[in-house]
Amino acid sequence: MIEVDAAVVGAGISGLVVAHRLKQTGHTVVCLDPNSPGGVISSRFEGGFLTERGPNSTLETCPEITKLIAELDLGSERIYASDRAKRRFILRRKRLYDLPMSPISFLSTGLFSMRAKARLALEPFIGKGKPGESLADFVKRRLGQEFLDYAINPFVAGVYAGNPHLLSVAAGFPKLYALERDYGGLIMGALRGARARKKRAEVAKDRARMLSFKRGMGALPERLGAMLGADWIEDRVISLARNPGGYRLQTAGEKALHARVLVLAVPAMTAANLLDDLDLDAANALREIHYPPVTSVALGFKREQVAHTLDGFGFLVPEKEKRMILGSLFSSGLFPGRAPEGHVLLTTFVGGTRQPALTDQTDEQVASMVCQELSEILGINGDPVYRSVTAWTHAIPQYDLQHLQRIERLSTLESDNPGMYLRANYRDGISVGDCIKAAEATASQIMGYLRDF
Repeated sequence: MIEVDAAVVGAGISGLVVAHRLKQTGHTVVCLDPNSPGGVISSRFEGGFLTERGPNSTLETCPEITKLIAELDLGSERIYASDRAKRRFILRRKRLYDLPMSPISFLSTGLFSMRAKARLALEPFIGKGKPGESLADFVKRRLGQEFLDYAINPFVAGVYAGNPHLLSVAAGFPKLYALERDYGGLIMGALRGARARKKRAEVAKDRARMLSFKRGMGALPERLGAMLGADWIEDRVISLARNPGGYRLQTAGEKALHARVLVLAVPAMTAANLLDDLDLDAANALREIHYPPVTSVALGFKREQVAHTLDGFGFLVPEKEKRMILGSLFSSGLFPGRAPEGHVLLTTFVGGTRQPALTDQTDEQVASMVCQELSEILGINGDPVYRSVTAWTHAIPQYDLQHLQRIERLSTLESDNPGMYLRANYRDGISVGDCIKAAEATASQIMGYLRDF
């Protein structure tokens, strides 16, 4: 029987950070996962191209991220995105328009009509909405239909692979929701909220620096796994039970563990399967969290094959444009070392809530479809010289209209079972930065619990 202070089930970024912090503060800990450390964060170098199977970058929005990178001695590996990453495009009527990033550029852009621009001026005079609003209802009420269609809809497809009509503004976009709740509106809140962010030592996402690593995002979980050493166990937990003094776990590799603290840092459906015998109602709440499928297609071309200048972060596609792709990143222009000299790398996403059936295609079919659409949008001639396709059948948790009620149910589960913590990207945000910040907070809670144990 292995006896530890804490057992962390799941070696994605959330589980790794919790386990790392507990180990660094002198607690005995094991982190269990049947797969390599990183979860969806994984980088691949092949044929001179560096591709990401999951997140392509993160934003340096809070001190926890900066501190962790320094602690892991990854400062020399960290690279920041080029200034061109600030430029983002939206597809409308077969043309790529700059997404306006300032009042002046908003007034001059051809992306929005004069009517939409005039409608935005009314925002400070719009009253508060009703509880339980979808993101679509919230945005349409405050900013108008066109802003929803050509700014928020493509943004949500790019971030969540989701549908703004199905997502809860309070659950999925709490800072946006708080601007109306606390300041009465978005424009007033953006102006006055900067002071509150400064107090929290946070940086607004539109101003935060985008970063990755020379060897790709996979360098972060790889280093965390190395720091854990023998405390990371490549094994799958198949059952758990509460017993006096903590929790008993059994693994597929026939290991038995007893831990005073249990952290479930796995996707919702995996956590549900482990919790069936302990709390079936909470397990079913976890099963209700929807993860749509997404396929990522990385294509390499010779630079002369692509007519577009690729001088930006990439582009997003509104649903109204009736395209097959959700958007594409100009990966080789964001960070150095992503493509060989004289070549470019484009990473394109397909599926999501918008068109999940597209992910059922073979790698060849989806890559061919992506090539065709990119050729029309970016002016590409000829076939790619490199291709890598990654399909996620359960990609990104959707913070839908019932999400907050489910999270309340999970909080009750934790209260009823002292020493149990659920920590994954279906709570408190889906980005790498959100996960790191929340994992550090969870580790602090666990340390307090163990002190009083």
